Amino acid sequence: MSLRLFWATLQLMTRIPLPASWTQGLAMDNYQRGIIGFPLIGLIVGAIGGAVFALLAPWCGVPLAALGYVLALALVTGAFHLDGLADTCDGVFSARTREKMLEIMRDSRLGTNGGLALIFIVVAKVLVISELALRGVPMLATLAAAGVACRSLVVLMMYRQPYARDGNGLGNLYIGKISGGQTLFTLVLGAALVTLLAHGQGLFALGCALIAVLLLRVYLRRRLGGQTGDTLGAAIEIAELIFLLALL
Repeated sequence: MSLRLFWATLQLMTRIPLPASWTQGLAMDNYQRGIIGFPLIGLIVGAIGGAVFALLAPWCGVPLAALGYVLALALVTGAFHLDGLADTCDGVFSARTREKMLEIMRDSRLGTNGGLALIFIVVAKVLVISELALRGVPMLATLAAAGVACRSLVVLMMYRQPYARDGNGLGNLYIGKISGGQTLFTLVLGAALVTLLAHGQGLFALGCALIAVLLLRVYLRRRLGGQTGDTLGAAIEIAELIFLLALL
């Protein structure tokens, strides 16, 4: 993967400002090759969130520092994945037809199911991160590992999955276009980074999150007929939470 492609992928996945010259001249149909950089992007995002937690914890206490971590990730990513989680929950829990579910997921308005999902994921992350910190877990490395884990595992939502919508979207850059080699490389790189950061317990947590993502993949395939950009975001949020829970 070229450095230009990595910067372009980082720009797509985050709101980190980069010089325009770093990503110029890259065609959109090349973006799927950047999937192997997802673990490194997760490392960057997780390390930023972990640094925010580490800076805030001595000043305002663990719970508020945990909230600061969640808010920092939302700012760094533009709340991209949280939006996907909310839209996915609004759609799949609407008890409508597949077509209506996808239409609801496109709606920019936030529904009850999406609102509850956002409240749950934020509260759950704050609680589990606080508990990990109080148990003396090294938080900077752990939160960086969580960022790596969830962005590595999302490749499973792309490999050999149909795009659920008619037409194009950001998810269509990757869904169904990732090769087996790219998938394996991404997972192996992610596992290596998680092991370096969180050791054997991190690898166990990665396995738990992997099972959760595979179950989510099957469920959403049955409900929606495939995946969308929103379901990718939902998978990242859920995988991060399961990874952190498994560390307890």
